[in-house]
This record gives sequence, structure tokens and C-alpha cells, in this order.
Amino acid sequence: MPASSEAQTTATLPSDVDLHARPAAAFVRAAMAFEASVTIAADDREADAKSLLSVLALGAKAGTSVTLRADGPDAARAVDTLGELIAGLVETPG
Repeated sequence: MPASSEAQTTATLPSDVDLHARPAAAFVRAAMAFEASVTIAADDREADAKSLLSVLALGAKAGTSVTLRADGPDAARAVDTLGELIAGLVETPG
């Protein structure tokens, strides 16, 4: 088993997308694909990136910068992939 590693990156939510149910669900599904433990932080709050309720509780609004931290064998790939996902979110009609 590879040694554990840590990684961190910052991403900004697009100016027209809040991290509400649909975008948060897509983010959590992507986070769950990684073995690493992943957290997402916005303002003064931090959440488990693999918990939809925790991510929703952040209340991250459009244009907010979030910090992604991961610890585990695929940590670097996790923060890179999730950072790109955050930056590329688009609002979908309900």
C-alpha cells in the first residue's frame, strides 16, 4: 500500500452557482470515488467532502473560494479533480 500523502488546493465556485443540492451531490459523488479522506472549507466552516449534509451545511455561495484538503494515497489526484469540478460547476434548471 502506498504511503499516505496530503494535498491541498483552493477553488472558486462559479459566479452563478451556489453549492446547493444538485452541485453538492455531484461534488460528493466525485469525492466518494477517492480513497483519501477529503475536507472542504468555506469561510470559517469545514466539512467532510463525502457527506452531502455536511457540504450543504457549509452554505457556500456563488463566487466563494473553498479550500480542499485530502489525506491518503490518492490525495493529490483528489484535490486536483475536485478543484476542477468546483470551478467547472454549472447551474442546471430544476
